[in-house]
Amino acid sequence: MRFKANNGSRYGILEGETIRALKLSPFEKGFSVNDPVFDISTYDLSATELLAPCQPSKYVGVGLNYPEAAKELGMPLPESPLLFLRPSTSVIGPGAEVVFASGQVTIIYEGELAVVIGKEAKNVPEENALDYVLGCTCANDVTDLGKFKPNMLNLVAMKASDTFGPIGPCVDTQVDPAKARVRSWVNGALRQEGNTRELIFGVKFLVSYLSSFMTLLPGDVISTGTPPGAAPVKPGDVVRVEVEGVGILENRMVAAR
Repeated sequence: MRFKANNGSRYGILEGETIRALKLSPFEKGFSVNDPVFDISTYDLSATELLAPCQPSKYVGVGLNYPEAAKELGMPLPESPLLFLRPSTSVIGPGAEVVFASGQVTIIYEGELAVVIGKEAKNVPEENALDYVLGCTCANDVTDLGKFKPNMLNLVAMKASDTFGPIGPCVDTQVDPAKARVRSWVNGALRQEGNTRELIFGVKFLVSYLSSFMTLLPGDVISTGTPPGAAPVKPGDVVRVEVEGVGILENRMVAAR
């Protein structure tokens, strides 16, 4: 987990309801998932403000990666991954507010499993792809559908708004990204449910494919696509995204003040 401490941020590992602070960031050379080095600091989870669990140099998103989601939209299955990039300024953590700017009225939530890269990856064979993944986190791929124009698809305008990339609450290193349930709630009502078994392009393929033309750096995020059921939200709504084994990411939608 990444959290606020001493006017800055720190990384730690959650044990029960206690966060044990790490001496090294999980993205530094020398860090070991199996043998992490702690300092003497501990923090009570309930009294600690969590941050986005990583600070990606790039956040890569994948569209139409569930067959039923493509069917729901009346769109053909993609022959290759439909990709977009989010800027780092879109990334926020659990509990942070998703802010609708003036004029943004058709905003949808999209609950997803995302993977976090643990070490530099370039030209990675698919069979070795998970060696470069630190773990999994929850993502809400918030999208400005008002910017969608069928004759001129502008994914930057749809995806890049500040605060539209919530991730968290942690990076779980034990979850199998090939078979994790993904669910989303809006104001307590279940709206989405899927399983990454259904992905058209799985995590191993995506890491290998992306690394064939861009260098993936430690802390980079790949969000793998959303199940059917994405729908508009409005200021005041609370969206919860759960990835089985990872936890729950919750964010409130608000209008710009």
